[in-house]
Amino acid sequence: MTARRMIIMLVLVAVVFGGIFGMQYLGRKGMAKHFDNMPTPPAVISTAIAEQQTWQTVLEAPGSIVSVLSANVSSEVGGIVKQVRVRSGETVSKGDLIIELDRAADTAELAQLEAQAELARINHERRQKLFKLEAVSKSDVDVAQSEYDAARAAVEAQRAKLAQKEIRAPFSGDVGILNVSIGAFLAPGESAVSLRSMDPLYVDFELPERYVGQVASGQKFSIRTEAYGAREFEGLVEAVEPQIDAATRGIRLRGHVPNADRALRPGQFAQVRLSLPVHRKVVVIPRTAIDYSAYGTALFVVTPSEGSNSGTSEDASEQDQASLIANKRFVTLGEARGDLIVVDKGLNAGEIIASSGLLKIRPGKPVKINNDLVPNNKVSPTPPQG
Repeated sequence: MTARRMIIMLVLVAVVFGGIFGMQYLGRKGMAKHFDNMPTPPAVISTAIAEQQTWQTVLEAPGSIVSVLSANVSSEVGGIVKQVRVRSGETVSKGDLIIELDRAADTAELAQLEAQAELARINHERRQKLFKLEAVSKSDVDVAQSEYDAARAAVEAQRAKLAQKEIRAPFSGDVGILNVSIGAFLAPGESAVSLRSMDPLYVDFELPERYVGQVASGQKFSIRTEAYGAREFEGLVEAVEPQIDAATRGIRLRGHVPNADRALRPGQFAQVRLSLPVHRKVVVIPRTAIDYSAYGTALFVVTPSEGSNSGTSEDASEQDQASLIANKRFVTLGEARGDLIVVDKGLNAGEIIASSGLLKIRPGKPVKINNDLVPNNKVSPTPPQG
């Protein structure tokens, strides 16, 4: 009897728990079916139209700023530095005295040579008078003339040597940091200070050889430097190297840039933009529309869903916009300028693309357009002032 009761109790427990688990299973299954059939809410995005524009061909290349005239000023002769007439960083004009070497011994020797030259002149004049009186021969006069000429040459040589004791600016420019001080010995050929001309300046840069037929002297270019951000400096191409570099297969160009305010400095890195007289039609989109991934670059193209007659305008009703979908499309990108970038392959002008909200998009799922806060994309954006 006890065993029979036990069996009945176990059967009842099994029925109760089976009912509970069955109800839970049916509830989960019904809930899953409900969510599966629930429509996906559209992702709110902003859009842009792929535009066809005409762009002038612009080449970009790294460049280096160099001085038109530059020299490490040194002395032809050695000597003790007596005076330093300039300060580091000072601007000098051509011919200005920079450094004066001690020349006391040379000055004394010049006085001696001048005295000898004066004596030779007197002897020469005396011999000429005596020759007229037929008191001396013509050879005596010639010897006196030769001695006088040699004495004068010695004087001029000594004066030239004295001039070498004065180191003067060979051209106008800015003095660098002085390498000598008063009392130091300056050896022949030793650099005393650097001197650089500052206005104008050269810009050296290199372009791929495929552009050799499109570049020429006189073309305009602009440069930007890290020091001045968006500020552009205009210049003209002055020379094109006639020989292609065998190592880089590039063509070297040199341009000059005015630098009246001395904002640019020799040795600076510059980003060069050279405009060519060539125009082409391109399809451009905002750079924010690009989806980068390990598989490549892609866009989300917004189109009406299958069977829908609605358009992609943001003015369409909410019911019409709910029928819009975004599909992923891989594209090939080209040159970028400012806020815009060229699509070389994969997109046609006039197509609608998502320009923001890309992380919310699921390919083939509904989207909703809201372009209330779309920025104005420009080729040459201007940074905010103030």
